[in-house]
Parts: sequence; structure tokens; C-alpha cells
Amino acid sequence: MSRRRAQPCALSIAGSDSGGGAGIQADIRTFSAFGVHPLTALAALTAQNSLGVSGVQEVPEEFVLEQIRTVVSDFRVSAAKTGMLAGPSLVRCVARAVRELEIPNLVVDPVIISKSGSALLSPQGIQSLRQELLPLARIVTPNLPEAEALLGRALAGLREMQEAAREIHSWGAACVVIKGGHREGEPTDVLYDGSGFVLFQGERIQTISDHGTGCTFSAAVAAMLAKGSEPREAVGEAKQYVSEALRRSVPLGSGRGPLNHFFFLGD
Repeated sequence: MSRRRAQPCALSIAGSDSGGGAGIQADIRTFSAFGVHPLTALAALTAQNSLGVSGVQEVPEEFVLEQIRTVVSDFRVSAAKTGMLAGPSLVRCVARAVRELEIPNLVVDPVIISKSGSALLSPQGIQSLRQELLPLARIVTPNLPEAEALLGRALAGLREMQEAAREIHSWGAACVVIKGGHREGEPTDVLYDGSGFVLFQGERIQTISDHGTGCTFSAAVAAMLAKGSEPREAVGEAKQYVSEALRRSVPLGSGRGPLNHFFFLGD
């Protein structure tokens, strides 16, 4: 009888999106699409739909920590990712858990600014993110506004994005990907791993079903790392997956709907 390889597990530490477009819900769907078993630790609850967020309830830090410790004590976690962490103390709490439990292949999605432009993390939280969590990351995946918030300056062009990736890398992250979707023209992502730059070209896909794009991208990167891929391959596969999930999305809700995470199942 042949032995089947064990299914890898990945952990998402993030907020819940009651509209199912982003956050933990997007991460679960993405992990599943990549054949990775999803584990979760809820850091916040939100009341939201495709039109926006009407309320947020933070989860107590000790319970976030209990969730992480409980799943890690039972499952072999091959990768993890963080999403929305509401404040500096929670950022420090999660960083402590990652260190103490030796959680590998951490992907940090620095959720700082919402798609509508609202601040989701205070300046103190950003400082904690820089000092406590980013140095533990194998890959950090900020979009352009998040990279600007981390650095405290505007990033006008590709050269500035490369300089920013190099600087964020100097804080301790093993690899940095700055996503270029917020720039004019075709989106180009910049990866820096300490040895050189890789540019990932993309196509501008016209759709309003783009809620959860950043969560989906970072979850796809984490899933690929959980399966044993190196960062460059993981980022390339994640970008292709997100592009196709956008291209094959279908309208849901009255506003900005979710991606089609299971586009490969057909119509």
C-alpha cells in the first residue's frame, strides 16, 4: 500500500470579515484552493459587507494567544500569516507567540490602511510592527500605501519601490514584496531577498470584485511556503492565482465583492 504525503497546514492570525471577502474567510478559501489545511486564530471580529465596515470588536489578547498555542500544540504548522492586528499590544503578543512556538515561514501582511483609505493601525502599532513582527517574517507583503506608512514617505516610482524594499529588508525580514497595484498603469510587484531584485509584471484587470486581494495574495504565498516552495516561486504563483481569481470573479453584493477563489472548479 502506498503512503500518501501528509497535507501541510498553514495558520492565519487575522480578523474575520462577515461579508466573506477578506480576512480569515479569504485566507481559509485560499489555503484550501492550494491544498493546504487552514488553521485560524481570530484577532478581531468585524461587521461588514461589500459596502464597508460598520463595526469592529477586538478579541482579547490572551484568547488570541490561546488559539495559537492550541492549534500549534496539535497540528504541524508549516507556515503562518498575519493580517489585521488592531493595536501595538496585540502585535507584540503575536510576535511573542511566533518566537516562543518557533512558527516557521511567517508571512506578514501589514494591514495598516483599508481599501477606502481609513487607518487600521495606529502609529504606535506601526512601530511595534516594524520592531517586533517584521524581523520574524520570511516574507513581508505590503501594498504601496502600506509601504509608505511603514517608511513615512511617498514612493513615486519603481526605483523608490526598490529602495523601500531594501530598507524594509534591513529591519530583519528575510524577503520583501512591495505590490504595485496602486500605481498607474500595469501593476508591477517588486521582490527583494537580500541578494537581488525580481520584478513580477502583471495585467490590470478591470473588476469591482477585488475585496480581499491583499489577504488572498499573502495567504497564497503562505500556502506555497507551507508546501515547500522558495519565496520567489511562492510569490510568482501567488500573483498568477490572484490575477486569475480577479479575472474569473463574479458580482456579489452591492459594492466591492470578493475574488473567485475557486475559479478552477468551473462555472
